[in-house]
Amino acid sequence: MPVKQNPIGIYEKAIPDAYDWEQKLKVAKAAGFDYLEISIDESDERLARLDWSEATIKTLNTLVETYGIPIRSMCLSGHRRFPFGSHDETLSAKARTIMDKALKLAEKLHIRNIQLAGYDVYYEDSDESTLAKFREGLRDSARKAEQKNIMLSIEIMDTELIGTITRGLSFIDPIHSPYLKLYPDLGNLSRWTTNPSGELFLGKESMVAIHLKDTRPGEFKRVPFGEGTVNFKELFKTLDVLEYHGPFVVEMWADNTENEHEKACIARLQNARNWLQERM
Repeated sequence: MPVKQNPIGIYEKAIPDAYDWEQKLKVAKAAGFDYLEISIDESDERLARLDWSEATIKTLNTLVETYGIPIRSMCLSGHRRFPFGSHDETLSAKARTIMDKALKLAEKLHIRNIQLAGYDVYYEDSDESTLAKFREGLRDSARKAEQKNIMLSIEIMDTELIGTITRGLSFIDPIHSPYLKLYPDLGNLSRWTTNPSGELFLGKESMVAIHLKDTRPGEFKRVPFGEGTVNFKELFKTLDVLEYHGPFVVEMWADNTENEHEKACIARLQNARNWLQERM
């Protein structure tokens, strides 16, 4: 089965923040996507989702059922602000609390995969102690994920630490958990290696989802598809050879400074999906 038939999800931040959940699900469905990836980033607003009431969760699950588009994955980037590896024990303790709450929320929303940020620290200097605490945080998180039967996957990042699959494997392999895998981002991967296809071969048995994003030297976000330097045709061909059947998620960001009409949003998302599928 060619990758063109793989499920394709859309990142929540591709849809304007001003839209409510009904609008977000409606436009994602209308644009032809199979599911939506929810964002739990470092902002207070999105971290507060980890404390949603049962009523709020029930309402969202009802909308998911009504519009027939699930929320299958969670981008948990809140650990950038509260990292496992922080020198500040208050922050690292918060990281563990965030992980516990994310697993509980994922269970209630029927989310199958939580993407973890591949940072030991982001706003601090990295050293042996931060790396050791990060590894321990990953190990502890994997054990908890195993109990809930929820996959964790480390994103191939926009920083060098886990900027390649090779470096990502150096963190997950020692933990020996079937519930801790990799979530490559083709845009980030293409920035940190001259042989992204070779890296995909190395990650064949560890990739559970893939982000689709264009990048160019020095720019990791908001590069329109086709204006970056990611060789999507070559990478999709590689994934065909590897018989990758997992999901893709189109990673985009809405321009939240404008009041984008639903029809315009749907057209923008459709154009991105069509552009990528033409290269599959």
